[in-house]
Amino acid sequence: MGDTQLSENLAGSKLSGKKLSGPKLSGPMSAPKKRPPEHIIVLLHGYGADGNDLIGLAGQWRPLFPGALIVSPHAPEPCDQAPMGRQWFALDLVSMAPDLAGVQRAKAAADLLLADLWGQTGLAAKHTVLIGFSQGAMLALHVGLRQSEPLAGIVAFSGLIADSDLLEKQIASKPPVCLAHGELDPVVPVEGSRAAARVLEKLGVETRLHISPGQGHTITREGLEFATTFMGEVFEA
Repeated sequence: MGDTQLSENLAGSKLSGKKLSGPKLSGPMSAPKKRPPEHIIVLLHGYGADGNDLIGLAGQWRPLFPGALIVSPHAPEPCDQAPMGRQWFALDLVSMAPDLAGVQRAKAAADLLLADLWGQTGLAAKHTVLIGFSQGAMLALHVGLRQSEPLAGIVAFSGLIADSDLLEKQIASKPPVCLAHGELDPVVPVEGSRAAARVLEKLGVETRLHISPGQGHTITREGLEFATTFMGEVFEA
């Protein structure tokens, strides 16, 4: 697994007919074993980590999804409350309230990455699963539900919806969503995923929720299996 500069030439990238601009993302990737690629999996890491934190999941999925290009970009900003690591946007670590202007900047960067991936591979939103952990899960839900064409799916581990009040007005597509959370998560309480499930179901989004009993702020084995089953189903759809 090496580092890739997937977004070096994005000045002319377009999504839904609109010229895009924003930070250019890079990070580790796992190349597909089958050519041309059949699917794209994008991993969005948590607050204070970087793309190296999640790329190890590629080892879990490679045998099951040999045609998947798996990328794990580094967030564009240095973490403002830690000496190392990156952040997608500023975050109140007590209330988990995000800086919504920062969320929009992170969305712009993610949109650029997706546009470039689709342009380079010839694949599209319907071939793509967006996966996030913690802050990355917040971003995956924010970005994925605002794509003009539905993704194959969204997986949010230990996350929440950053802007429930705005989502009803801004939702642009309704891909299936998989939510997984530790019951005893002390960082992002499990109510984040439970509330997200209620909001999504109200909006008519197919939603699956798994709570891992007794577990904290992590991607549990059970949660990973739940998400992997979901991914297999949406990639077959």
